[in-house]
Amino acid sequence: MNTSAPQWLDTNLYPFEHQYFDLPEGRMHYVDEGEGDVILFVHGTPTWSFLYRDFIKTLSKTHRCVAVDHLGFGLSDKPVGYPGRPQDHAKNLFELIRHLDLRNITLVVHDFGGPIGLGAALVQPNRIGRIVMFNTWLWETASNPAVKKIDKIANSMLGRFLYLRLNFSPKVLLKKGFVDKKKLTNEVHQHYLKPFPNKGSRQSLLRLAEALYGSSDWYQTQWEKLRVLDDKPWLILWGAQDEFITTDYLKVWTERLPQAEVKTFDCGHFVQEEQTTEAIKSIQSFLVSDPVFRSEITQNNSAV
Repeated sequence: MNTSAPQWLDTNLYPFEHQYFDLPEGRMHYVDEGEGDVILFVHGTPTWSFLYRDFIKTLSKTHRCVAVDHLGFGLSDKPVGYPGRPQDHAKNLFELIRHLDLRNITLVVHDFGGPIGLGAALVQPNRIGRIVMFNTWLWETASNPAVKKIDKIANSMLGRFLYLRLNFSPKVLLKKGFVDKKKLTNEVHQHYLKPFPNKGSRQSLLRLAEALYGSSDWYQTQWEKLRVLDDKPWLILWGAQDEFITTDYLKVWTERLPQAEVKTFDCGHFVQEEQTTEAIKSIQSFLVSDPVFRSEITQNNSAV
């Protein structure tokens, strides 16, 4: 355990002990708070475990809350030259799951954390108890015209300049993801900007921008494997005003998972920031539902 924290980190907002997991490419930071059944929080871009800070504060009173920072994000190392594709992050996440021997996991995913978290879950689905999903996807992107446009920019000199020199993703795109801009206070925004102080630290942001299109085949492969998670309870919490991952994506999910419980919110991409209390309450209700299923999962996991 390492309890050190950067000077810019407000420990009132993020009052957690710092844990690190050594990977060949660098140290991955995570928090591990509370006791009981596991809730595993997986972020996307350009966020980090800070996105789930209020969820951890509340839910760690009754559960063991584990939240990762992918390599290149948050308080994790930012190795230069690391490929940083979703499939790389999924592999790292599964290594942490195995290292901590996490079982009966309630998996919480968002944005790129969807492919990353679900990709890790598909390695050993018996470790997963239930799934909570914020705005995300898990199918091919190569046929999406909007994704093609983003990919063209991300792979251009302009894209490199925007992402690496101007810190475009947390500075501009993150703000654009909010409908109620007041919810993104300067104090909170700084916690999304500060992890990326220079060009070298921003490589991970560009890598995922490139992977939106570049990892299309891998997303589709995971999508086709998803049936092994069909018997898990699913909760979908969706920001209906998201300009990036729109309600068209939600329609794909509800058609694929008709058994899922779905709640929509009048907010943007970051439900966790704009509708914090409501989202936490939804997860709390979901966690105490279906006790028979919970008992069966626990028995099955103990036999693995």
